[in-house]
Amino acid sequence: MSSDNDYDKLTKEEREARDKADREREVAEQAALPYTWKQELGEVDITVPVPTGTRAKDLVVVIQKKKLSVGLKGQEKIMEGELCKEIKLEDSTWTLGEVPHHEVSEDQQSLLIHLEKLNKQQWWDNILTHHPKIDTRKIQPENSKLSDLDGETRGMVEKMMFDNQQKQMGKPTSDELKKMEALKKFQAAHPELDFSNAKIS
Repeated sequence: MSSDNDYDKLTKEEREARDKADREREVAEQAALPYTWKQELGEVDITVPVPTGTRAKDLVVVIQKKKLSVGLKGQEKIMEGELCKEIKLEDSTWTLGEVPHHEVSEDQQSLLIHLEKLNKQQWWDNILTHHPKIDTRKIQPENSKLSDLDGETRGMVEKMMFDNQQKQMGKPTSDELKKMEALKKFQAAHPELDFSNAKIS
């Protein structure tokens, strides 16, 4: 995989092509896994399809602080390994449910696993450490969930999101905008000074 330095040297079109190829590879890798998953900053939800007619007592689910194992009794494990990051055991659960009709061609059951992250300010690269990683820099958190954060953290996350979007569009970050604003005010207050060669650093 290329370094970020190489990425910075690419043109806008080359970056878009690289991003598209990376996204397609990521989608294909994730689709090949025996489960689907989604995450918020503080939690992870995993859906594992299981044969129709499966009962809770047919399942062997082991959730540990840094390990996860899922399987059907007497059969090979569906997934097993070390978790990407530590979880809060007391708040992590699993339940047997139905997969909605629109997600599968026929009725199918699924094992729903909810993991509560120990570190609620960090995106996970993957569920199990030996499984393909996703690019966490491309995650767009749901704005509604920002309201769950305390004021200072929320402001920091919003600033990071804004700066990230500005950089991707080649525009100034919030800090650079503040400096430009301060310079404008200073210029307005001192019209006699020449700022034509002033550089913002």
